[in-house]
Amino acid sequence: MSEALNEKATVLMDEAAVQRAIIRISHEIVEKNAGLENIALIGIQRRGVSMAKKIRDCLEEIEGVKVPLGILDITFYRDDLSTLSAHPVVNGTHIPFDVNNTKIILVDDVLFTGRTIRSAIDNIFDMGRPACIQLAILIDRGHRQLPFRADYVGKNVPTSIHESIEVAFDDVDDNTNVIIKKEAE
Repeated sequence: MSEALNEKATVLMDEAAVQRAIIRISHEIVEKNAGLENIALIGIQRRGVSMAKKIRDCLEEIEGVKVPLGILDITFYRDDLSTLSAHPVVNGTHIPFDVNNTKIILVDDVLFTGRTIRSAIDNIFDMGRPACIQLAILIDRGHRQLPFRADYVGKNVPTSIHESIEVAFDDVDDNTNVIIKKEAE
């Protein structure tokens, strides 16, 4: 059977809903930090980078300030690296600013077990000591295995362990939406 026949997909957020969530998250970042002084964004490869770019653009529109943006690839920090592939794809890390004493807003698309966030924080602390790290995510789907919670959430979506969340951004996927799929059991 084809994969499409084994899974039922439902659109949770269309492009307009994703954009509204990003605008709201951007306003919350400004409010919580009383502006954008000493703030930098770091997007986790791949779709966390897309979301971070959209947040940066919103922050610039709101406050007239271009916030520094970094790109983080956590491939070699993952605790499941040996199970991924014999030759995992590395997309690259580029942090063009000093993380020391900077308020970092770590950005990713989906918060699930918390393992990706732990890997990202380990990676950031290998670069220096930020003033703080805040977490912005588009979808919180639950099922945490580590004690992390996001500071900024686009949408909370309680899921079954037999469901998956797929986030698409136009710069990577040619469209923008969030889909939930029920996997065949």
